[in-house]
Amino acid sequence: MTVYIDDARIPARVGRHDTTWSHLFADTQEELHAFAARLGLRRSWFQDPVKTGKPKARPGSRAAQNWHYDVTEGKRRQAVALGAVEVGWRDAVAIIDARYRASLDPAGAAQEGPT
Repeated sequence: MTVYIDDARIPARVGRHDTTWSHLFADTQEELHAFAARLGLRRSWFQDPVKTGKPKARPGSRAAQNWHYDVTEGKRRQAVALGAVEVGWRDAVAIIDARYRASLDPAGAAQEGPT
């Protein structure tokens, strides 16, 4: 299993600080939450499109697979130091698409092995 950090670096204002957001995501939610805890992220910061999306994603949909934590540039660097794999934002989309396809056919995904 793998934890990923994308290179989106979306401009954002956090408190009084100008920074950027990137997305921390993983192969499983359990792995993501464990890594996020090591990184010092609050569970309440978890972005679950089914529960907190605007509009909320339909369970089982492609959008429902886009769960992640938004992290600032400083946390992004810490995540990489802790072992998160850096990916381009296009690669992030492909990874999430593959996760969605696997959720449609779990038996087939198990036969294919890890990506």
